[in-house]
Amino acid sequence: MLGLLFTAFKKKRSLEETVLKIQQGDISLRNDTIESFKPFIAKTVSSVCKRYIYESDDEFSIGLIAFNEAIDKYSPEKGRSLLAFAETLVKRRVIDYIRSQSKQKEVLLDLSLNDDNEQSHIYIDNENSINEYEKQKESERRKEEILLYISHLEDFGLSFEDLVENSPKHADARKGAIMIAKLLMEDDELKEILFAKKRLPVKQLEGIVEVSRKTIERNRKYIIAVAIIINGDFLYLNDYIKGAIDE
Repeated sequence: MLGLLFTAFKKKRSLEETVLKIQQGDISLRNDTIESFKPFIAKTVSSVCKRYIYESDDEFSIGLIAFNEAIDKYSPEKGRSLLAFAETLVKRRVIDYIRSQSKQKEVLLDLSLNDDNEQSHIYIDNENSINEYEKQKESERRKEEILLYISHLEDFGLSFEDLVENSPKHADARKGAIMIAKLLMEDDELKEILFAKKRLPVKQLEGIVEVSRKTIERNRKYIIAVAIIINGDFLYLNDYIKGAIDE
């Protein structure tokens, strides 16, 4: 068992070292790394598209570009593995691509309209189909994002139910907790403590926020949950944070 854990640690460290060399300008290593992770890219893109993805598909190319972007932007200080970061980024870029394609289809359908009522009716049916398809895909993407988020919560011994149950009841209290989470993510030292030790640095936070230790402790689970969202670049869950601030 210890041997397996040691092997997994070596692989993670080796991958991080590889990324560092690539970021320093090793083009050959970049190409080799992207080539070796093509199955991972295809699997991630397929999970968004809900169908098998071939390397000839446009969606795969988008995933490839996103994985390359993840290599450039990855930083181990964020407390996440390269693959977890790349998975989030690939999914976001493919989602953006699908949305842009849907909009283009609506424009093309609109250009086919004339004064003929029958053709207008066909356009409306097609537009409704596209809208329904987009709603269905968005619902699926939300579910996938929530599942990914739950897995991050579990690293801290938290559950999605904890987030619901420990959400501050009043809007001002929620805004205050969110602002604490943002300050936490803006401080590299405190962020390192949170993700490395899997605990909220209450004592250190007490020195930089204008609320009592008791308030921080009371909202501990909620602050951690929001910090994970901010750090993970979750597309839909970030909308929840914005909505809470705008209340």
